[in-house]
Amino acid sequence: MIFRFLLPLALAAAACAPVPQSGTPTRAAISDNTLPPVKSFATPRPTPPARSNREIARDFLDLSFALESGRALPHLTRFEGPITVRVTGKPPANMTADLNALLTRLRNEARIDIRLTNSANANITVSAVTRREIRRTLPQAACFVVPNISSLREYKSARRNGSANWVDLTKRERIAIFVPNDTTPQETRDCLHEELAQALGPLNDLYRLPDSVFNDDDVHAVLTGFDMTILRAYYDPSLKNGMTRQQVADRLPAILARINPRGERLSPNYLRPTPRAWIDAIQVALGPGTSPEGRRRAASKALQIADQEGWSDHRLGFSHYALGRLLSASDINAAHTQYLYADRVFARNPTYGPHRAFIATRLAAHAIAAGRGQEALNLIAPHMTIVANHENAALLSTLMLLKAEALDLEGRLQEAGTLRLDSLGWARYGFGPDWAVRAKLREISAISPLKGSR
Repeated sequence: MIFRFLLPLALAAAACAPVPQSGTPTRAAISDNTLPPVKSFATPRPTPPARSNREIARDFLDLSFALESGRALPHLTRFEGPITVRVTGKPPANMTADLNALLTRLRNEARIDIRLTNSANANITVSAVTRREIRRTLPQAACFVVPNISSLREYKSARRNGSANWVDLTKRERIAIFVPNDTTPQETRDCLHEELAQALGPLNDLYRLPDSVFNDDDVHAVLTGFDMTILRAYYDPSLKNGMTRQQVADRLPAILARINPRGERLSPNYLRPTPRAWIDAIQVALGPGTSPEGRRRAASKALQIADQEGWSDHRLGFSHYALGRLLSASDINAAHTQYLYADRVFARNPTYGPHRAFIATRLAAHAIAAGRGQEALNLIAPHMTIVANHENAALLSTLMLLKAEALDLEGRLQEAGTLRLDSLGWARYGFGPDWAVRAKLREISAISPLKGSR
């Protein structure tokens, strides 16, 4: 099975404060009225991969011929012919529109012949079930994908008889994806993107990839231009089920030259493999089931490994981020230092824009808490468009709410009120029910010194 880990990159504000009344729309006024409608992203804006085709070929092979556990896969497997997808269970209101948008992207960008159907014989079944049902099956999974079944009821017997084993698969004909129907619209959509991509193509995740959902750091919410390039190559007519790694490697250069001519002109920058020890440390640090002290030790170990490996890429920045996040509750100044280190790493490469946007929420919150509104505005400004283009509504609304607090500090109350209201449609998509949106409003409002302290 392949599943999405619970390794969130959410903002956690560390202060509480009362909410003031004013003549402009405020948190208090908003909380007493119906929230605006849920917003959604209309036009995809994927960025083509800014990497050499030789580098992409290496990534393709490492993604396609191993599982996340590191176990090797002997052959390429995929669907042959038109692919059909059906939905079962109790899908939430947003899911059908998000799934249709994803299938449209797969047809247009990856050139995969894939469509919705009502037939029980569909190749891929997307089953919308509760989080409780998912975690009863896989405790640490937000969502997951399994071959040769169509329902959770079939899962146990498939595990017993070995038919759910990806290693033994020779071709893909029937696959089930299990996504939560009682979480935020964004979480359901993100699961659709990651799990459908793995149902169709590569089964591995690589932390070395800075521009992909095939990466357990959960920085990217939706399939990227790199991901669509990988999937388009995966379904190129010159590849077939049963091919070995070497056979695929022999054909990849011609495939990539044809579908990604830009990559022929770029020089490769081969990042070193990610040691298993670093992956394990990160999963302990940001996953469930470990004490706060144990998580901090794991984050420190991950940073130590990153330094020993001599990394200067996004994995070093992510190591600083993880440690900063876990220091926030006990030593806010030490945490801020780690965020500054992370920001320096992410500032080196425009590809790391989404990574840097997460750090901007932490740095801006720190500036707002200190009453430095203009500094917070400067920190937030470069990231709004990037986050919107990457369709992360939770992060976008967080940046907007932080910006509103910074505007308040600068005395620009009308702008702050307008922006705060505009953020709520994105917050409803990113954070879900009204109570969660209002909680986020209170959480971010509480950062500002204008609100006093409780």
